[in-house]
Amino acid sequence: MPKHSKRFVNLTKQQGDLSKQFAIDEAFVKVKACSTAKFDETVDCAVRTGLDPKYADQQLRGSVVLPHGIGKTTRVVVFAAGEKAKEATAAGADFVGVQDLVTKIEGGWTDFDAAVATPDMMRFVGKLGRILGPRNLMPNPKVGTVTNDVGKVVQELKSGKVQYRVEKAGIIHAILGKASFGPQKLAENFSAFFQAILKAKPSGAKGTYIKRVTVSATMGPGFDVDVNAARAAVEKTSI
Repeated sequence: MPKHSKRFVNLTKQQGDLSKQFAIDEAFVKVKACSTAKFDETVDCAVRTGLDPKYADQQLRGSVVLPHGIGKTTRVVVFAAGEKAKEATAAGADFVGVQDLVTKIEGGWTDFDAAVATPDMMRFVGKLGRILGPRNLMPNPKVGTVTNDVGKVVQELKSGKVQYRVEKAGIIHAILGKASFGPQKLAENFSAFFQAILKAKPSGAKGTYIKRVTVSATMGPGFDVDVNAARAAVEKTSI
């Protein structure tokens, strides 16, 4: 078992029984209370699903714009030419180009957080799959990053659009923001993310779709969210 610091152990003791499940608001109150590091901790969410992504009809990948962003500046690369390149630059893209960007990335440069491409540029971007794929940076039409509407997508990414996908073990990870956001904003970001996951349920999902949801700050313990209560709350607000 991993050895935790005295700070972590003390925080855990202060929060009582961590085996119980919490309502959304209560979970983030506890996450905030445990965010005592000297830096602004990142708050993450881990969703354990019943999906087996080795089957095509159980794969899950998508994106969602969080209402309060994620608390960091997203560096966006856009593969585009002509008017679309100008549109991307005007929208705030950090790097815009085609072959020059391909060459730079082939040389080992990956100092960005998201990549967007117009459909006609994918013939150039395709060769970067082995580099960008494992880093979850490859433009993909399923998450809206292969598009002709580059200006809109760049603005969304800059304002807090996050991508998610189910991993081999059936787990989905996502950043929900910073501890400094406070419990309410974090809860609202979580609700937007959880709603997107529920709506994106694959057609081949069998058994229990969402098995467990845990939220935590970088240096703090994890707190389980009551899945049924969270689903009810999210469905109520979406009516």
